[in-house]
Amino acid sequence: MIRILPPLLFLIFVIGMGIACWMFGFKHYLLYPWNLIGLPFLIIGITIAQMSKNVFKKEDTNIDTFKKPNKMITGGFYKFSRNPMYLGFVIALLGVALLYQASILSLFLLIVFTIILDKWYISFEEKMMHQEFGKEYEAYKNLTRRWI
Repeated sequence: MIRILPPLLFLIFVIGMGIACWMFGFKHYLLYPWNLIGLPFLIIGITIAQMSKNVFKKEDTNIDTFKKPNKMITGGFYKFSRNPMYLGFVIALLGVALLYQASILSLFLLIVFTIILDKWYISFEEKMMHQEFGKEYEAYKNLTRRWI
């Protein structure tokens, strides 16, 4: 398994989205100034991801996707989503796609990014959480949705 951490994957998609949108000449659907509607999404997404990361730091627990979890976090945004950092990245990337004038390719890449997070990172983490915390994690899963 390639171990690209989610923030790096996010940056790869931001850069790749920008290059691909103009390189391939897809039609842009939100021209300036309408594309600036993406800015609040970018800011809100980054804020959600950063605040969720800060909960991990405050609780002094492992944040690395590929390392064994040492504490189950259920406070902050984790009351509403089991994956608020990933949700924040998706919201932020939606903002980037809109800022890049919402070409079909940028929106397609947003979907690809979301599927990668869901099927690769989240599935991997959920298996580790289940192995580590068992019934406690199952109870949390039953109360809290995967995304929102």
